[in-house]
This record gives sequence, structure tokens and C-alpha cells, in this order.
Amino acid sequence: MINTYKKLLITCICLVSFPALSQSQLISNIHGYTVQDGNLIEFRALQFDGDTIEKIYTEQDNLPYKTEANINHIDGKGRTLLPGLIDAHGHVLSYGLSLMRAQLRDSESEQDAVSIVDKFRQQQSSLNWVQGRGWNQVLWPSKQFPTAASLDKIFPDTPVWLVRIDGHAGWANSAAMAVAGVDINSISPAGGEILRHKNGQPTGVFIDNAMSLITNNIPKLSIEEQQAVLETALTSLAELGLTSVHDAGIQSDTIAAYQALDLRSKMPIRVYGMIDAEDPEFDQLMAAGPYRIDTDKFRVSSVKISADGALGSRGAALIEDYSDLKGHKGLLLYSPQALGDKIEKAMKAGFQVNTHAIGDNANQIVLDHYQSLIANSNSRHLRHRIEHAQVLQLSDISRFVELNVIASMQATHATSDKNMAEDRVGNSRIKGAYAWRKLINAGAVIAAGSDFPIESPNPFYGLHASVTRQDHDNQPVDGWYRRESMTLTEALASFTTNAAFAGHQEKEIGQLKPGLKADFILIETDIFSAPVEDIWKTKVSETWVNGQRVH
Repeated sequence: MINTYKKLLITCICLVSFPALSQSQLISNIHGYTVQDGNLIEFRALQFDGDTIEKIYTEQDNLPYKTEANINHIDGKGRTLLPGLIDAHGHVLSYGLSLMRAQLRDSESEQDAVSIVDKFRQQQSSLNWVQGRGWNQVLWPSKQFPTAASLDKIFPDTPVWLVRIDGHAGWANSAAMAVAGVDINSISPAGGEILRHKNGQPTGVFIDNAMSLITNNIPKLSIEEQQAVLETALTSLAELGLTSVHDAGIQSDTIAAYQALDLRSKMPIRVYGMIDAEDPEFDQLMAAGPYRIDTDKFRVSSVKISADGALGSRGAALIEDYSDLKGHKGLLLYSPQALGDKIEKAMKAGFQVNTHAIGDNANQIVLDHYQSLIANSNSRHLRHRIEHAQVLQLSDISRFVELNVIASMQATHATSDKNMAEDRVGNSRIKGAYAWRKLINAGAVIAAGSDFPIESPNPFYGLHASVTRQDHDNQPVDGWYRRESMTLTEALASFTTNAAFAGHQEKEIGQLKPGLKADFILIETDIFSAPVEDIWKTKVSETWVNGQRVH
């Protein structure tokens, strides 16, 4: 696969892009907003030539006459124009696959989830494996993990694999475990756990690294199949108002699929890729180094490493026991030494390192590694990141600024987790959890994302959660730990200027000003004058990337 990677890379470098002849475009009759240096700028028209912004017009500026031959006038119809929104942490291939698999996000019980999968199977009768995603036992009446037995009643022979909403646990039936050779004698791998009945038999639920016992036996997608899935996903993301996404954890075959799409001009939006640290060809990819393609739709200059699991499945690594499970502190997916070695290799190869850390122990270990290794590798300028930064020791918050580390966080995780987070960590540790205001006040940069398909990729859900700390039913009434909320300007910055900064693209995208790319969206609602509780309802009518309408 590395030969494919190099061959495509050489082809991309040899391409020469010639700008097409074009006249300037002027969109007026709009309510325009952009964030510059943390301040909200309002404007009434946007002018761009080709893929580059030429000018924004404020109320004080006179617009060009419509008779000017070199300007094409576009009526914005009174809509609101925003910079293209950037999701700083998602999983594009998984999202595309989720559109083609059983959706369990709304399942109300274990049996309801089985029924949903059964209905899906009846519509997809050609599948050798039945797969789905989105179950969350915390929202079920039992609040208990499911078992293979309930699936076996409907699927006695067809292997079934259903991933939990956070992606850190999976639910298999007996047929899937038989294919994988999992039985009472199977041993949980380091950084993972096979849940078991009292008699020692696997229940069917696999946590974190143990998931690979099943997934390694599911047939892999070809590069051509991946291209189709990626294109489907990117098109869907564009419809939601996203003009760029940071794809967290892609392997060499997916890189090749992206490159092939980009060479055929089939990428509607931008992708900033993070190489999966578990890629079998990781060492070769590090040797090849960061790169970018002439079109700038796809680039890879960062690495994604996972230090621990997730809070919902109690895989997040905590310093002290879980408040609702004594004797259990979660899972570290690497030994501290192995994690440090992986981080150091990536830093020395010139890659930005983006490490998944949810529990306070994982976050502290990662920050400790960053503190020593950033200095040793002279890589402070690479703006390394912690993905999620979900539960922090209060004493660790200031270290983000001290180390020039970006907090890559997902606002909807707070509103989704509010039903169980305090149960997991207690009322003391919760003070450092989802602590956006504390991080902002300390001077840290928060880059926003959604972690799709774990959460919806709709960025307006994230903007709403950032400001209200409420779900779509406006609960809780005063917001969940509302004092940690952002202003709407700060929230918009987290999805635009901050996210661009987190991808080293602040000189190209993230705001609307002369010289930057013409990436913007038109929405039906002025979110700065509408009630904040309605932000999540915002509809996107047009999405533009590089001065071209892609939705």
C-alpha cells in the first residue's frame, strides 16, 4: 500500500493548477458575519474572484454599480452568510458507512435495538455481515450492556456487529464470535476488555482494543469501495454547511482513496487528514513526511493517537476510581512508554500530534509527554492537540497554553453525556469536565468538532450546545453547568478561525477577508438575532467552496 501512496503523491506533486478566467462575483442583500481576532465583524456584501475573496462590504461601504461589466451580481435574498464551518474532529469513512448501516441512535431498549437491526436486515438481504452503530445502554431503562443472546434469537447464523455510539465498544452475536474464534478461553488484549457472564462466557460486548477481535474478521473495503463511501459522506457533510473537516485517524488505504478522489475533482469539501497511529505502515508514512496536494482539498500533516477509551463505556482512564464502579479506573490503550515513543516518532517526523484523551489520567499523561517531547523535538510551532480533553484535572488546564497545545473539543458530547457524566466522575471531578469556559479564560484555543458519526455532524447542533449547554428539548432549563458555556461569537470562532488554526490553515480559510479562500455558507436564519434555543434548527441553503457552489 505504501507504493500506492507514493505513486499517487508523486502524481499529485507533478500536477500544475492553472486558474480559470473568471469575473468577480458579488453577493449582496445579506447579513454577513465573520470573526477576526476574536471579534465579530458584520458586513452586507462579499466579493470574490475565482477561489479568492477580494472584499467584504460593511454598511459604510458603497457597493459597485450593477452596470459594471466585470462583476456578476448575486442576490443573497436577505439570508445570513457565514464563513464555511469546519469540523475539527470527525470520522468521514465511518460516517459514510453509518449512512449505509443500521441506525441505533434512537433505540429505546436492547430489544428495540434488535428490532431495528432486524428491519434493516430485511431491506439489505445481500449482506454477509449485518452492521450498525449508535446504541447507548445508558439511555435504556435497564442501563445495562446488551448481550449476544438477544441478537441470537433473530440472527442465529448471520454474524452481527453493532458499534456503541462512542465507537469504544461493540456488541456481537454468537455467530460473529464464532467467526472470530472468541470463546470462554479468549484473553482480553491490553487496553481492551471482553465483558463476561459470571460463568466466564463472553457476553458479546467488547470494549476498546478488544473490539479488534471481531473487527479483524470483517471483510475490508477496497480502495474503490472506500472512494464511493467517502464521496457520499463528503456530499452529505457539505449539505450541513461544512466546508472542511479534520478526519481523525485514517489509514494508508483511505489516504489512497482520498488522493484518487481529489485527482478526479470529486471532493466537494476540504479534508485535513490525521494518520492513524495504528496503521501497519505507520513507520513508512512517517518517513514520507507531511504533504499537501496542489488543489488544497486534501492534505495530511498530522497523526491521530488514542490514549484511552470513552466515558460512557467506562474506558476513559481516570486517576481515581469511577464514582459508579469502585475498583475500576478505565483503560490506557498504550503503556506510558509506548505512548511516548509513538508521540516522539511523529513529532520528530514533522507531524502535528493529535492525541485522543478523555479521562483525567490520560490527559495528564499526554500533557506530561508533550511537555518533554515538544522541547526535545523542537516542535512547539506544530500546535499539537489533545482530542476531546474531556475530563481534566483543574491544575492541568493552564498547561494547554504553556505548551501551545490546542483543545480539540466537541460541544455536543457535553449535552449527550450530561445524563451519565457526573455519575461516572462525581461532583468534584466534574468541575474539570467539558470545561470550555475555564480553558478559554486560561487563554487556550478550542477547536470545535462533533466526532461524527458518534454525534450528528450538523455544526449548528454544536453551536447550540456551546452557547446553551442544553439538549434540543431545552433541558436542563438553566443549562448543564451553564457557567462553562461560550458566547455565540466564541462558538462561531471555534468552528471557523480556531478550527482553521488547529489545521495550520488560518492563512487560507476560517474567516472572510481579502486574500483568503471563498469558502462560505448561506443560511435561512440570522443566528445572531434569533433565540439561542433555536440555533440547532438552522437550515443551510447553499454551501460554497473555492468560490464554487457545492450545495
